Amino acid sequence: MADNAVQAAAWSPASWRERPIWQAPEYPDAAALTGMEAKLRQCPPLVFAGEARRLQTALGKVAAGEAFLLQGGDCAESFDEFHANLIRDTFRTLLQMAVVMSFGAGMPVVKLGRMAGQFAKPRSSPTETVGGVTLPIYRGDIINGAGFDAGGRAPDPARMQQAYYQSAVTLNLLRAFAQGGFADLRRVHDWNRAFVAGSALGPRYAAISARIDESLAFMAACGMANAPQLAETEFYTSHEALLLPYEEALTRTDSLTGIGYDCSAHLLWIGERTRQPDGAHVEFLRGVGNPIGLKCGPTMTADELLRLIDRLNPDNIPGRLTLITRMGAGKIEAGLPPLLRAITREGRSVVWCCDPMHGNTVTSPSGRKTRHFDTVLAEVRGFFAAHRAEGTHAGGVHVEMTGKDVTECTGGAQAIGDDDLAARYHTQCDPRLNGAQALELAFLVADELKAAKA
Repeated sequence: MADNAVQAAAWSPASWRERPIWQAPEYPDAAALTGMEAKLRQCPPLVFAGEARRLQTALGKVAAGEAFLLQGGDCAESFDEFHANLIRDTFRTLLQMAVVMSFGAGMPVVKLGRMAGQFAKPRSSPTETVGGVTLPIYRGDIINGAGFDAGGRAPDPARMQQAYYQSAVTLNLLRAFAQGGFADLRRVHDWNRAFVAGSALGPRYAAISARIDESLAFMAACGMANAPQLAETEFYTSHEALLLPYEEALTRTDSLTGIGYDCSAHLLWIGERTRQPDGAHVEFLRGVGNPIGLKCGPTMTADELLRLIDRLNPDNIPGRLTLITRMGAGKIEAGLPPLLRAITREGRSVVWCCDPMHGNTVTSPSGRKTRHFDTVLAEVRGFFAAHRAEGTHAGGVHVEMTGKDVTECTGGAQAIGDDDLAARYHTQCDPRLNGAQALELAFLVADELKAAKA
């Protein structure tokens, strides 16, 4: 942050409370909520202001066309499905994807997990009716339980403390993986070989794999085999800033700059359902020093977007704002170019990132929510095509994925069909790409990045 201008106009961590709010749970015990907020205000920060500033610097390079952003992880983290192997496998898959993309792009890849805090989910309805019984909708483990019973569905402030502690443990493990040798580039490439050998698309990817081998061998011949850049990596965390009492309680004033940072994650984003310019979520995030994201759906107009940018990044700070488009495969090539032109015309510095998941959710014949992999790929292709046509930088992808071998999205090289969904359909909310599908997507992005540079 250059100065405190972003926190002007009487902003405070609590000023959102004076604005209209959407997607907010109704807690039955107000005193319990107040008590939990007080308890969280005494807890140590989960991330630090200096880390958030490093991420913003890295995202500034993405905005300038000098790097690429990979943002991925769970649809919604779970209290029940929480163990080290799951964190490891998702982290490993993100590393694999980053290696493939970096080689294809010939540029650094900023790695940003939907991890260590992605517990709250916006919903299309406040209630759910089953068998004539109506209960509050499940809004994520930080708010209430997924089981259909009155006690579990009542919003419970105590869940915020469990989310905090689970986030702390997850962050501790992620930092150990990133800096302790697990992220060694040579190991990541070994994992990629297993994918190539077991995939129906193996022959297509074998050439890329061999070229990475050659590059690593050349670095070793030049005496760079022990370079620290090969052995460790920077890894950041993000989540949707949906539950504002939790986010406010974890906001801390940085002693070096005097700016308030939301220390629950390095980057927070505003969702499609909570991006009202005068609403509570925009009010809260306009003032924190973190880099922030903004989801842009198919109804977003250029005027609306510029108004939001005026609120969220009035000083036009590079890396401050990431625009995450989620328009749907059939709408992106018509919906994105007007936004690209408006941002270019006004000289705004933003990161353009594609979320090919949320605009492509369908109900399968068996009644499960799913996404077809070909449709996901189609939106990514449309994203790159629009940027090529406008001469702008397609800066990143944002995907819901897991390192587990789930069967939640149909298609891909594994040819997952509707009949296969029930085998390993584990998500509590939206369907995720499995590890193989995620890596397959990474190879497509690498091809697109290479074509963009040609």
